[in-house]
Amino acid sequence: MKVTRKLVWLAALVPAIWACENYEMPPVVPQTGASLSSPTNGTALVLTNEGAEDLIEFQVTAADFGMQGTVTYALEMDLAGANFSDPVELGSSPSNIIEVVAQEINEELIGKGASPDVASEVEFRVKSSINQPLSPIYGDVVTLSVTPFSTLVEYPVLYLPGDYQGWNPGNEATTLKSVNFDDTYEGFVHILPGGTGEFKVSETNEWVDGRNYGDNDADGDLDADGANIKVTEFGTFFMTVDLAAKTYSLSDPLYWGIIGDATPGGWDSETKLQFDRDQNVLTITEDLTAGEMKFRANQDWAFNYGGANGELTADGANIAVEEDGNYTITLNFTEPGAVSYTITKN
Repeated sequence: MKVTRKLVWLAALVPAIWACENYEMPPVVPQTGASLSSPTNGTALVLTNEGAEDLIEFQVTAADFGMQGTVTYALEMDLAGANFSDPVELGSSPSNIIEVVAQEINEELIGKGASPDVASEVEFRVKSSINQPLSPIYGDVVTLSVTPFSTLVEYPVLYLPGDYQGWNPGNEATTLKSVNFDDTYEGFVHILPGGTGEFKVSETNEWVDGRNYGDNDADGDLDADGANIKVTEFGTFFMTVDLAAKTYSLSDPLYWGIIGDATPGGWDSETKLQFDRDQNVLTITEDLTAGEMKFRANQDWAFNYGGANGELTADGANIAVEEDGNYTITLNFTEPGAVSYTITKN
């Protein structure tokens, strides 16, 4: 009986071993990604403010997953050289045509650092997906020359009339902006020596009862038609207003100046900036020597800005002054999320 059982077990095992030796891997199904057929490599695309709402048509070739299913095509974009490390998806379609609003391309390019009115090399690719348990596939990259246009977003504003700017609610420069289009407004208010330090918050660019606010108790609560808000120190304040809650807050003041071997005080002392109440910028006209400079506040390197081409970043690079002369310099905090400067030889 034992011998019989062993023979039966061996008879069952032999076919299994034979089957393993002759097993063939399933064939690899070739897949082909979709690519742009129009526009093609090298095409120049110039975006304009007048055509911001125009639809730009991108035509794609068909993808082949090697099996049946519903395919969706998504158009991705990134700046040339970025290797699609952070691509933007502009739109998708189940057909071979993807339409994208020009303004969307423009805003995404500006957001990635492309300069308005300057042609940038921009890469596009198509991501194809199928309703099967398969990963997306990509086609060839197409590079276009895209020129974005300048966009000035009109944010909701609150006005900040005060002694520092002549109690003028109609000054469109001295405002706070709601960058998220909600009831929260932010911005800078420059209250420098020479005045009372008093101001108010207004919903309109003229004096309207019940639409302007002060602070009766100096407690951070806004009171309609209330007493003037008053600061006891001078400088540049970052201000936040929650109009729904009727509250506000002010940062500690910063008193800005220029510093560097190009400036009168060298790298040891700031030369103070003054306030231009019409333009809502800090400014100075001063003799400079060839060298370098930065903007710094409160004699403290924790508050310094530098950078080239009129754009400033915290702890940014020194600003070059190419030759001796008399210059007018401005420091501008009026654009939400950006700090800029000008330096003009007189």
